[in-house]
Amino acid sequence: MRALITGANRGVGLAMAEALAARGDHVIATTRSATPLANVQWEQADMADPASISALAERVEGPLDLLICNAGVLHDRAEALETGYPPEMWAETFAVNVTGVFLTIQALLPQLRAAKAAKIAILSSQLGSNTRATGGRYIYRASKSAALNLGRNLAHDLVPEGIAVGIYHPGWVQTDMGGSAADITAAQAATGLIQRFDALGPATTGVFETWDGQPHPL
Repeated sequence: MRALITGANRGVGLAMAEALAARGDHVIATTRSATPLANVQWEQADMADPASISALAERVEGPLDLLICNAGVLHDRAEALETGYPPEMWAETFAVNVTGVFLTIQALLPQLRAAKAAKIAILSSQLGSNTRATGGRYIYRASKSAALNLGRNLAHDLVPEGIAVGIYHPGWVQTDMGGSAADITAAQAATGLIQRFDALGPATTGVFETWDGQPHPL
């Protein structure tokens, strides 16, 4: 299987790259700088830069069986409602978490269409669910909600072509974003997510699931 993972230089993205490469898959992974794994094809790409995404697509040759839209940012962890959440923070977050996801899928559609039964996995978050409205982090929540909506609609449009789309909550993971007190390790999240991707198909396209296979309310 040929898989491409965006934002794979650390955290869950890196753990997924390690796990897929270890089982013998051909892994293409994007990063803005570091290239920490020798058995992975590293490609420089900035998910906030449309030209960089287009250039990435031009360098990726041949069919692509799995596209994992993993790259994401969380900038508004400690913003105050009265004085925080500046417009540029909204723009920067949506550029990566929403627009970057769409442009990556759009740019790589030829490679996905060239594969048999290709799959697209979008990492959203439970914080993007309408049932997880506990306040704060408004920008991140809104961006992940938009990514969820994007994935659900792409699933509708692409299923006639045999391309399945799944949207996933990776869990509360012990990464720079999740913090050391989080529930699970990046390796645990990666193992569960890859199992979800393996099970994804036209019959289940549009699912919103947790890393361990539980349906997540929208």
